[in-house]
Amino acid sequence: MSKFQFKQFSLEQDRCAMKIGTDGVLLGAWAPIENHSYSILDIGAGTGIIALMLAQRSNAEQIDALEIDEEAYEQSVDNFENSPWSDRLFCFHAGLDEFMEEPEDEYDLIVSNPPFYTDDFKSATEQRDLARFADAMPFEDLIEAADLLLSENGIFAVIIPFKEEESFLAIAKEYELYPLKITRVKGTPTTEIKRSLLAFCRIEKIDFPIDELIIETARHIYTPEYMELTKDFYLKF
Repeated sequence: MSKFQFKQFSLEQDRCAMKIGTDGVLLGAWAPIENHSYSILDIGAGTGIIALMLAQRSNAEQIDALEIDEEAYEQSVDNFENSPWSDRLFCFHAGLDEFMEEPEDEYDLIVSNPPFYTDDFKSATEQRDLARFADAMPFEDLIEAADLLLSENGIFAVIIPFKEEESFLAIAKEYELYPLKITRVKGTPTTEIKRSLLAFCRIEKIDFPIDELIIETARHIYTPEYMELTKDFYLKF
């Protein structure tokens, strides 16, 4: 299915290696915006879904996205232009290292759904591999970029595999980025934790919320918590 319809916008995804999935929707709906972000950066835009969700949720005047893959970049540009918030959304066709060479702005919110298949599995298409593999954007590079580009009171939010949570938190601490909120995600009540949603800030918090989110109780039977989180976006909720 090429076109994906949400309540306030639609997306084309035929040119993107990584299609719209639950991870992007989770991060777009969950990322904290309580600090009244004026400027937002989405690192690794893909279809542009997370940037578009944040445009819907926030009043941020500047929402930038970064995408290294040319096809995905062109797709996100089209999706931005066809959205109700085209005047606030901008996509850069660049890699993270290139973008960091001459940083022009600091951001109040930085989000990323990074590529994270660190196992030795490679698919048949190089484009899909680039979208999926951590070697295209190692966590340390991502955290270093967040440290460089985040405003003083900014928030950095990511979704990663739960098995990577401990090492991600350790690297972030080296850059003096401290957890603000953690939500661990399970597909169903009986499956193991699959993903971690992590939000960081520059001030160390002794007592920050850690909770768990279950997506479904059975196939296509969604939990009230998941429906509450995503109800402003999905047509079916």
